[in-house]
Amino acid sequence: MADQALTFNEYPFLKELGLQEENFGVYNGQWMGNGPVITAINPSTGKAIARVKGASTEDYEKCIQSMLAAKQKWQATPMPVRGEIVRQIGDELRKKKDALGKLISLEMGKINAEGAGEVQEFIDICDYAVGLSRTISGTIYPSERVNHHLMEVWNPLGLVGIITAFNFPCAVFGWNAAISLVCGNTQIWKGATSTCLVTLATTKIVADVLERNGLPGGISTTVIGAGATVGEVIIQDPRLHLISFTGSTKIGRRISEAVNKRFGKTILELGGNNAIIMMDDANLEMALPSTLFAAVGTCGQRCTSARRVIIHEKIYDTVVAKLLKAYEQITIGDPLKAGTLCGPLHTKAAVKEYTEGLVTIKAQGGKILTGGATVDGAGNFVKPTLVEINHDAAIVKEELFVPILYLLKCKDLDEAIAINNEVPQGLSSSLFTNNQQSIFKWMGPFGSDCGLINVNVPTNGAEIGLAFGGEKETGTGRESGSDSWKQYMRRGSVTLNHGSDVPLAQGIKFG
Repeated sequence: MADQALTFNEYPFLKELGLQEENFGVYNGQWMGNGPVITAINPSTGKAIARVKGASTEDYEKCIQSMLAAKQKWQATPMPVRGEIVRQIGDELRKKKDALGKLISLEMGKINAEGAGEVQEFIDICDYAVGLSRTISGTIYPSERVNHHLMEVWNPLGLVGIITAFNFPCAVFGWNAAISLVCGNTQIWKGATSTCLVTLATTKIVADVLERNGLPGGISTTVIGAGATVGEVIIQDPRLHLISFTGSTKIGRRISEAVNKRFGKTILELGGNNAIIMMDDANLEMALPSTLFAAVGTCGQRCTSARRVIIHEKIYDTVVAKLLKAYEQITIGDPLKAGTLCGPLHTKAAVKEYTEGLVTIKAQGGKILTGGATVDGAGNFVKPTLVEINHDAAIVKEELFVPILYLLKCKDLDEAIAINNEVPQGLSSSLFTNNQQSIFKWMGPFGSDCGLINVNVPTNGAEIGLAFGGEKETGTGRESGSDSWKQYMRRGSVTLNHGSDVPLAQGIKFG
């Protein structure tokens, strides 16, 4: 692959992002790379774009040392000043939004509108983090003792490791990085190898802001690494107080065991097997386009993509007919081309997952209504697929990270909730109804068991203001908004005695 001809010069926006045909893939204030060479591949054509020289374990250690060296300076920087640095990162992202969005489409495969939207997510979380930098506060509680105050304070956690997946190669880093930086941590980022150019371009934006402000690069470092070597070093490193990982449940379980064994903290964003419920009173003009976007957007490669649609038996035939008509009109092709709704799968391995999944579906009684085939050509294109299948088929409990949507029938809301909750994953869920009682049951303890509980909106496309994450095999922890910032900080419970004697709690008399 290293000898394959590069198509770098066919895409002028790459130079706007500071990329070259040959690049270093490690940053700690300086650019380096003494590990394996990684070739970036366009999933639409199978052709090579550019090359990146990845990290060795020695490069990783240099990053950690630079983080340790920068730690005290960054933690001593007032939080609003840290927020100002994040604000500048957001402004630079605004300037590069078009070019970076196109790169995401080129290297990951999602359509250009979604690529630009991903950069916008990073911009939005920067704005959010700037606000946090002036509003994070401790709390004072009443004490039972005279001349005592009880307080909570929040201090930086220390060193943070961020490992992100190919499907959101820019935004998920942003969710973590913007919050972690205002909280006062130094961080190391390992992006997915197969989206190394997005990792590189995003790092250059952050690095430019740090360097322009005379700040050490150790505040935010990057290692692009092939294989599991660098990733394994990250999860085993006791100097990293928190590991935030986005990826498969299988790898997440491995990371959870390794990090918790050394009493580190984790944020795990793992598998999703998300369902949309359409009740008989659903507004289909809302429900159908939402389902199309949730199932077909990013070619079914979002952790929040819809895998199942649970349809009330009274409207089942109508909904299926409308979905079949909509699927006939999906434009599959170059994600950078206007009008395309579905780009390629990211890798050849994903195409294999799609084809082998269809074999299993048929063996378990599934009926393919439309799609169910690859698209001829050099790219990783497949046809979005609708499948009728029983909800208790074993394959339905698994997450196939491809555009296959199961059509399931229910007789009432209780059955629909039971079907929604019967899978081992618990990320996102959506209910389409106009019934107030149904909505509040769905939101309550006897409703959805997912972390994301939606009403009359798709399972995907979450805003940054709410905490993002799931339950069960989806992992633990939350990213993005609400009080997710607490995971990046160390809580201190303070008892302050400002008197002249030492009364004991609980009225204890000692001595």
